[in-house]
Amino acid sequence: MTLITVTNLCVAYGANTVLRDVDLTLSSGEIVTIVGPNGSGKTSLLRAIIGATKPAAGQVQLSPRLKIGYVPQKLHIDQTLPITVARFLRLTERVPLSKCNEALNAAGVPDLLDRQMTQLSGGQFQRVLLARALINTPDVLLLDEATQGLDQPGSASFYRQIEMVREQTGCAILMISHDLHVVMSASDRVVCLNGHVCCQGSPAVVASAPEYRALFGAGTGGALALYRHDHDHHHGPSQKAAE
Repeated sequence: MTLITVTNLCVAYGANTVLRDVDLTLSSGEIVTIVGPNGSGKTSLLRAIIGATKPAAGQVQLSPRLKIGYVPQKLHIDQTLPITVARFLRLTERVPLSKCNEALNAAGVPDLLDRQMTQLSGGQFQRVLLARALINTPDVLLLDEATQGLDQPGSASFYRQIEMVREQTGCAILMISHDLHVVMSASDRVVCLNGHVCCQGSPAVVASAPEYRALFGAGTGGALALYRHDHDHHHGPSQKAAE
């Protein structure tokens, strides 16, 4: 079942066109990753999908009653503000604490409910943002460079957790990433964006595409193979890397 259909999408800010003629689909249970250089329109595409940016042309179609969970690129919390993880998870809706616990479990950080948000490590903070996106059991999870600022083991651990979320909940996942070393193996399909769709397909197809290599170099193919080797031996969440 197709959940999101993007057709001939163009996004412009004033005279600056950042996306043109973008076609994209996302189906139930699928993991699709968008990669591309800085300024390639990745975040603008996500903003158009959630309705935060109005397209200059083209359209975005969502399946009826589609529930979307969103993990932002970053979120600033005032370091002087006392707020527990439980309170943060219930800021917009007074969901039961049992649902908060379930979401934290799904995000791989089951014991953080009473911790202060300001005391979390970078990896834990991102897992809490993931938990917040999962609280209302979304059909689609959107992630905008959710591992920015994490080291490579932390990023790899986060993406393994995303795979587990898909396995456990069946939700579709559309994510933007700059972590070429770890993200492609976690994806069913990769879309390479640079103002338009340069190439798309399975990770292996995209990694060998001339358009992809022109943007990122041929060395990323070897990195992908290395990650697959590590991934095969460590399939499952690495709690240590998340902390």
